[in-house]
Amino acid sequence: MSDDRPQAQIATWAPYPVHVEGRLEPGLSRGLWLIKWLLLVPHLIVLVFLWIAFAALTVVAWFAILITGRYPPGIFRFNLGVFRWTWRVAYYGYNALGTDRYPPFSLADVPDYPARLDITHPEHLSRGLALVKTWLLAIPQYLIAGFFIGGTGSMVWRFSDTTQTGIGGGLISLLVLFAAITLLFHGTYPQGIFDAAMGMNRWAIRVAAYAALMTDVYPPFRLDQGGNDPLPLPRPDWPGASDTPTPTPPAPVPA
Repeated sequence: MSDDRPQAQIATWAPYPVHVEGRLEPGLSRGLWLIKWLLLVPHLIVLVFLWIAFAALTVVAWFAILITGRYPPGIFRFNLGVFRWTWRVAYYGYNALGTDRYPPFSLADVPDYPARLDITHPEHLSRGLALVKTWLLAIPQYLIAGFFIGGTGSMVWRFSDTTQTGIGGGLISLLVLFAAITLLFHGTYPQGIFDAAMGMNRWAIRVAAYAALMTDVYPPFRLDQGGNDPLPLPRPDWPGASDTPTPTPPAPVPA
């Protein structure tokens, strides 16, 4: 006999459009982190020019959004590439020290590299939000991200901090310093520290992408720790979020 009682439906939501991954690799060198600041110099030189181009193209994209409501795909791909390059450098360096594998000089996604980043290209962006996201709506997020990465928190995720050549400033740097000392003396990277540092980096990157106009979905006030970026989100209540959930089909009722 079947049960005709209504079944509870649990709403599920699409993943957050900014996806950040990091895989803590085993067998990390005890002392390589002491000279990574020197090994990263070539990347830092290139990133200076890439971020100058990023800033200029973001201004172009801003005008395009105001006129057409769309982020030009070519500019989006380039800016996403700069984010990816920077995240790989930060992950190898002092924002995580999660790998000893030298970052590739590439704007493209590198599937087998332990640090990956992706941003879903939005079909449409709000013209109105483009006028206020960076300088007004994101202010609370800047304060939190600034606490994580160091600085006043009054600016977008500062890649001068993210790709820093030394350890200092911000909660992320402090945690990674503890991990580096543990690695030096014990040869192991504490998993709890890695998970917390990843959550803070993920938060800061989400804020940076939002401030750079690459999404209208407001960054959640949630510390998603660990190397794997969680897919589901709780009910969104930020500007630009969809108002219609995708319900999970109810489980079949046994006869």
